[in-house]
Amino acid sequence: MPARSQLAGRPVNLRNQLPDPHLMAGAAVSDIDVRRMPTVPSAKARTSQAGLPPLKCRPTVFSHASVLKCGKTMAEHSITIGLTRSGRRKPGPLPYSDLDPANWREYEDIELGSLWMFPSRARGNGHANEYHGNYIPQIATQTLSRYTRADDVVLDLFLGSGTTALEAHRLGRKCIGVEIKRELAVAVREKFPKDSDVRIVHADSRTARATNGVKAALEEWGKENAQFLMLHPPYHDIIRFSDIPGDLSNAETVDAFLDDFKKVAQRGYNLLEPGRFAVLVIGDKYADRELIPLGFFCMQAMMDVGFKLKSVVVKNVAGNEIGKGQRENLWRYRALRGGFYIFKHEYVMIMWKPA
Repeated sequence: MPARSQLAGRPVNLRNQLPDPHLMAGAAVSDIDVRRMPTVPSAKARTSQAGLPPLKCRPTVFSHASVLKCGKTMAEHSITIGLTRSGRRKPGPLPYSDLDPANWREYEDIELGSLWMFPSRARGNGHANEYHGNYIPQIATQTLSRYTRADDVVLDLFLGSGTTALEAHRLGRKCIGVEIKRELAVAVREKFPKDSDVRIVHADSRTARATNGVKAALEEWGKENAQFLMLHPPYHDIIRFSDIPGDLSNAETVDAFLDDFKKVAQRGYNLLEPGRFAVLVIGDKYADRELIPLGFFCMQAMMDVGFKLKSVVVKNVAGNEIGKGQRENLWRYRALRGGFYIFKHEYVMIMWKPA
């Protein structure tokens, strides 16, 4: 029998030296006294004793475990023994989140799957379905909880009615929101106390004025970059939000919309701290009897400016619309007649800026 030091780092003939896997369960390699390893019958002898058909076995040794692979007519069996855990590092707190993976059992309210089903939009804490097209607060709750820490700066370049700002404020984050409609920017600002850590910039997010306004707010807090970016643009022209030329919902074509969105994404990328996350909330559209995959077009635009894709979540759209009830039957008729399906989902795309 080879000495223990001779076993490390090289293949071992397991035919007559294979320990009983039941004795090995949960044990580290360093915990096993090889001098006392029991002699095990050959695979052929063991299978014949158990009344099983003969197995053809060959040992494979990895740096962390010994694996006995056995070939059989109808199946392949693998027995893993000697798996060491002594070299594993216990996970610690994440650099971009207050969540500790070691305490994962405590986070039952955190969505970890790629399909989010919310029966209705959350209300309270200032949230109301007062603005057609605003996204539901649960998206901000989930993404801010996972990808930000207390006192981080959240940047929203399509602020709208302030969903992101309301959740950031509730969760103890700072927020800078950029909104192109003056009256909407004023209305959102009035939702917060004057001494709150929420700053509203009235500007076109494609422009240097927006960037300068964001930088001024960051400087006020002694920050150079935002730690999280939220983008929830119009779904092109599905809803016309204003008559302002710079409003992306007024773009004449899908290509023009994507060009403008890419400009906003580039400014967001430049303002985001390296190594931190961005979230794109977007859906698709129908036009001229054709599905326009607007979500994936916007995803590609963000990747073109440097973002990396982390995950794509599909979320149901229940609770997003105003006055939907009486139109449901009309849409069912149109869908059946037109051969298409009614949108019941949108995307929450998670991206990050490489460090």
